[in-house]
Amino acid sequence: MSAEHTPTPLRRRGEPMRRAVLAATVDLLTAEGLAGTTVAAVARAAGVHETSVYRRWKTRENLLLDALGSHADDALPAPDTGDVRRDLVQLMSAVAGYLSSPQGAALLQLGASPGAGAVEAERLPYWDARLRHGEVLVRRGVERGELDPETDPRLVAEMLAGPLFARVLLTGAPLEEGLARRIVDLALDGARPRTG
Repeated sequence: MSAEHTPTPLRRRGEPMRRAVLAATVDLLTAEGLAGTTVAAVARAAGVHETSVYRRWKTRENLLLDALGSHADDALPAPDTGDVRRDLVQLMSAVAGYLSSPQGAALLQLGASPGAGAVEAERLPYWDARLRHGEVLVRRGVERGELDPETDPRLVAEMLAGPLFARVLLTGAPLEEGLARRIVDLALDGARPRTG
């Protein structure tokens, strides 16, 4: 590439630099996939120095997790309709839709790779934070008396997310319309308050 076609990196710093880099990372993942999303390509697209990216994120994996995690947080709702079933169906439908996108599939593949060296320290806290979103909804259902007081919110959140993750990572089965509702129905039927 000639010098006249290579943009001069901007002197972005702090939060403006972070936002530009994260947006460029998500855009590149969408267009090029994981393989094409290198630190050098992200830096070029964001108009920053490659060393600035490494200084802030240390590794490509940390950058990808930060970008995809921020994107997922923006893409996934935090419903509070007053009905635990409706809240969970909305959340899991959004998760299914997100996992069907290039960004969601990349996030799941990257974040589910145990022992991936540099990403390992970030992987468990990342998924813990995502599962806590589901736990909050389940806990509200318990507090409102919609679910048994002994319900384990973390276990329910894992039960809801597990089938979606399995389809993306293991079986390749589609995340079809209505799947989230069926998963929520199966999980909650076993978590209803017991009578007698």
